[in-house]
Amino acid sequence: MKSTTIPQSTMTARRVSESTARLDVSYVECERLPLALAESAARPMAIVTFGQTLSGSFPCPVIALDLPQIDGPPVAEVWTSDRPVHIQEDSSCAVAMNGDFLIGSIGLDERADRSLDDTAYEAYSTMLRRLYDAGYPYLWRVWNYFPRINDDQEGLERYRRFCVGRHRALAETLAEFPSSLPAATAVGTKSGPLQIVFLAGAQPAAHLGNPRQLNAYEYPQDYGPRSPSFARATLTRSERECVLYLAGTASVVGHASRHAGLPRQQTEETIQNIQAVLDQAKHAEGLDLIGTPRQAIYKVYVRNSSSLPAIRGAIMNTPLSRGHVLFLNGDLCRNELLVEIEGLLISG
Repeated sequence: MKSTTIPQSTMTARRVSESTARLDVSYVECERLPLALAESAARPMAIVTFGQTLSGSFPCPVIALDLPQIDGPPVAEVWTSDRPVHIQEDSSCAVAMNGDFLIGSIGLDERADRSLDDTAYEAYSTMLRRLYDAGYPYLWRVWNYFPRINDDQEGLERYRRFCVGRHRALAETLAEFPSSLPAATAVGTKSGPLQIVFLAGAQPAAHLGNPRQLNAYEYPQDYGPRSPSFARATLTRSERECVLYLAGTASVVGHASRHAGLPRQQTEETIQNIQAVLDQAKHAEGLDLIGTPRQAIYKVYVRNSSSLPAIRGAIMNTPLSRGHVLFLNGDLCRNELLVEIEGLLISG
C-alpha cells in the first residue's frame, strides 16, 4: 500500500489550535438522554455508551463499548459543539465535523486468518486517510478498545501486536513521527471488535510528556517489538478555551510498573503522574488547569471490581475528586496494572 504523509507542524507548547468552536463533554444519565438532547441548544457530535444499549435513534454517531460501569446510574458520554455539525457514516467508520475539529470512530471485526497487528494497521491507515481527506490532519486524542488485551496470540501478547500495527501505520503516514503523536488510551473490553475513537483538528496541538516517565514511544524492546505510540497529554488552546487531554495514566515510573498487587498504592502513583503532567502544562502555558477548570471529567479503568473501594479511597481528597469520575471495568495494557486513569480538563 502506498502511504500518504499527513502534513504536520512541529508540535511545541506554543503552537496550538486556533479553533474557535467550543467543545463540551458531559456524562448524562441514559434514561434522561433523549430529553437532555432535546432541551440543549448544543449540537451533538457523538455519544459513547459503556456496557449499555440505547433505545431509539439519535442525531449523531453512537459508539457502544463493552466496558461496564462499576457503580452509579448508567451514563452516556455526550460530545457537543456550538457550531453546525456535519456527519458522515458508513459500515465501519463514522465521523462528525464542525469545521474546527472532528470526532469519529472506526470498528473492525477480527478475522481468524490474520493477527491483531494487521487489523490495527488497517484500522489506523483507514482512519488517517479519512482525516486527511476531510481536512482534519492533526490527531489530538485517540482511544483504543479491544477484547483479550493480555492474551497471547501466536507467541506475542495481543496488546503488543496491536502496538506493532499501530506503529507501522503512524510511522508511514504521520509526519514528524513520533513527536507528533497524540495522547491515547488502550483498554481491554469484555467483547467486541477493535474500536478506535479519535479526535482530530484542522489546526495542530501541543503534545506533552511527563518528567516522571519515559516517553512511551521510547520504551525499550522489553515491552514489545514496537513501542506504544502515544504522548502523555495533548493540549489545544484557542481564544475561547483551553483543553487538556490526559492519556491513559498508570502506576509507571520511568518505564517500570510500580506497586504490583496494591490497588491503592497504584492509584496514588497514578495521581502523582497526572499531577506531573498538569505541572508540565502549567509550566508550558501558565495554565492552572486543575485549579480553575470549567469542566473536568475522568475515566478510571479498574481491572478487578473488588479493588474499587481502595481506588476510590485514594482518589478522595485529591483534586480529581472535584471532577466527574466514571469507574469502568476493563483490562489494562500490562497484567500487573490494576488501575488506569484518563482525563479531560477544559478551562475558559
